[in-house]
Amino acid sequence: MVIFKDFSQAEAASKAITDLRQTLSVNPEFKFSKTHPTVKDKFFDELCQYDFEVRALVVDKSNIYSQKLRNDTDSFYNYFVKMLMQYDDDVLQNASIKIDGSGDKEFKKALTAYLRQRIGEHKIKKFKFTDSRKDNLIQLADMVVGAVARSYSDTRKDANRWLEVLKRRYKIKSIWDFK
Repeated sequence: MVIFKDFSQAEAASKAITDLRQTLSVNPEFKFSKTHPTVKDKFFDELCQYDFEVRALVVDKSNIYSQKLRNDTDSFYNYFVKMLMQYDDDVLQNASIKIDGSGDKEFKKALTAYLRQRIGEHKIKKFKFTDSRKDNLIQLADMVVGAVARSYSDTRKDANRWLEVLKRRYKIKSIWDFK
């Protein structure tokens, strides 16, 4: 989860992503798994200038004992998004939440209701599901999540490369290893 406490910083970061996409000829979007390492370097160097923080929840699915969570993707997603938002150190107050728009209309409606019920109305002002190709801040979240996920790879020599950039620039508020 990427959190901006100041809306103007979110807007400035979004504009920087648009500018970077043009400068680096990235089309249609920044996506960690499809982005060249040197482009990732430039992306994180540029975006770390903006005031945001990262909270992440890392789940090793082999540690999940609930059959429902193991076998039902929607339940898994709902539960862990709720956990991330519920244990937020009171950062979410009247927040506008953007979530990558995958999933059908019924799933989106169910997730919104589930989170509002479980997290509480005071934390969430509005939910918006959006296509990452059309939303720069979702692209930022994808790149950050990719950096966190890569850091858990035992086989990649660059496993910690981009997470370390985020840490050095004081962007990582917490990474929670769910056990």
